[in-house]
Amino acid sequence: MSIKAKLAQAMPFFIVDNVIESAHFYRDKLGFEITTLIPNPNPLFAIVERDKVGIQLKSINANTKPMPNHTQHEWARWDVYIYTQDPDALFEEYNSDPNIITRPLSDTKDGLRAFEAQDNSGYILCFGRPLK
Repeated sequence: MSIKAKLAQAMPFFIVDNVIESAHFYRDKLGFEITTLIPNPNPLFAIVERDKVGIQLKSINANTKPMPNHTQHEWARWDVYIYTQDPDALFEEYNSDPNIITRPLSDTKDGLRAFEAQDNSGYILCFGRPLK
């Protein structure tokens, strides 16, 4: 049996209308750090990170718009699931701006303690953990 290389991190890739506005949203509303913003001076690509979670943001052109999952299939809402050990504390942090919360913190029928937030491009981020 061969030894497999370990995976360290995944970063979803979101197409956005405006990279600067989106990067600032993640920084100002969700507590991420902007770690990459290129090219300079007119960025079209960014990476935002918080702890071990990263999200890539890319502006393509005026005709290429964001396509969050829920705009295609309401029942398949999430664009990314982000595991957190303490969804209650994170919900309290994000709930200071209730405009971003799209589903409140609850124990879901899927067996999660979770809530949903929506970014400025319409992408749905689910933050949670499995129920114990």
